[in-house]
Amino acid sequence: MIADVEVATLARAWGIAKPTHVLANVATTIAMKKPAAGLDGLIVGETAISTLDHGLHLRGFAIEDLVRQATYSEVAYLLLHGELPTHEQLADFRAILAEAAEVPPAILQLLEELPLHVAPMDALRTAISALAHFDEQPNETDDTASLGKAIRLLGQVPVLIAARQRLTRGLELIDSDPELSFAGNLLSLLTGRVPTARDERALDQSLICYADLEFNTSTFTARIVASTGSDLHSAVTAAVGALKGPLHGGANEDVLDVLLAVDSPARADKFVRDAIAKKRRLAGFGHRVYRDRPDPRAVVLKDICRELATTDEQHRLEEIAAAIEAAMWLHKQLRPNVDWPIARLYRMLGFDAELFTPLFVIARVAGWSAHVLEQQRDNRLIAPRANYTGPPPRTFVPLRER
Repeated sequence: MIADVEVATLARAWGIAKPTHVLANVATTIAMKKPAAGLDGLIVGETAISTLDHGLHLRGFAIEDLVRQATYSEVAYLLLHGELPTHEQLADFRAILAEAAEVPPAILQLLEELPLHVAPMDALRTAISALAHFDEQPNETDDTASLGKAIRLLGQVPVLIAARQRLTRGLELIDSDPELSFAGNLLSLLTGRVPTARDERALDQSLICYADLEFNTSTFTARIVASTGSDLHSAVTAAVGALKGPLHGGANEDVLDVLLAVDSPARADKFVRDAIAKKRRLAGFGHRVYRDRPDPRAVVLKDICRELATTDEQHRLEEIAAAIEAAMWLHKQLRPNVDWPIARLYRMLGFDAELFTPLFVIARVAGWSAHVLEQQRDNRLIAPRANYTGPPPRTFVPLRER
């Protein structure tokens, strides 16, 4: 039996407010006889922002309800402030975001001078870090300063992505339109056209699905950086670096390769069996938490993709996706995650695959920032221990005797 004092000590060491959560960690570790690889299933902290228990809820609201009834601006406000906005609060929030959608000329010049081979995610990571030098409160970490930086960054990131995309193609930059919604303005910045209501709503819904997901890898990265007392720009820059990885956010770019590798629904089963035989992991399937239940974001976005599909090519892509899903469940018992439908949705909106993960960043800035704020408000340095597997203590032998 673990003594209460030991539990309290562990709770303090792990930065956990409720000692009962320590027991869950200890029990899991003891049962496995070693720490879980990748911290799989271990509770490492507390949050009031989102939870994966019983689906996915953001500040208590089911993701399905938010996707169907809210806008991304409402969800961003919810994440940052803890409550859904009133009409007046939302109008003020949108006005602040519109005012923040400006990037210093020096940053635009930096984006233009980066080599053409630099991927959009890499350019974005660099630009976000550079923005910190032009922020009016660069190193302040109090609540008011961090919230202000979060809102400014939320307005600036779409400009960064669109500017890099258009500059590399020799296209003229587009000014933000404060009359458009967040998603509508993003589409306008990227395409240079006023978006249709259909496309605007579909993009808005995808951003809501990507907005936050408890202690995922990039969010935990942001919280670790924040726990050191560092600033919001540093935390978000680190989170972008984590999201870039193909085992995290970068997987959504690989999903399109999977879909385009199958030219008809009839070939899906063989494609999946061949991939399994070669032990090749198919992007868009499986989730660390959603193992025995569907990813609710994938479920709601699948319906949206069906609604969005209008051309023969889009309908065929939906049929291929459904056939691959069926084969993956039959042969591997794996369900699709959120990246599976979002890749199709973004293709229907005309985006290149290299933009898929940067669009993820736009959505997740609100979630990352909310977690940074939460960490800063009740902070303790996150500094876990490791289970050492190296050699036992050894006697040092001077160089002359070796």
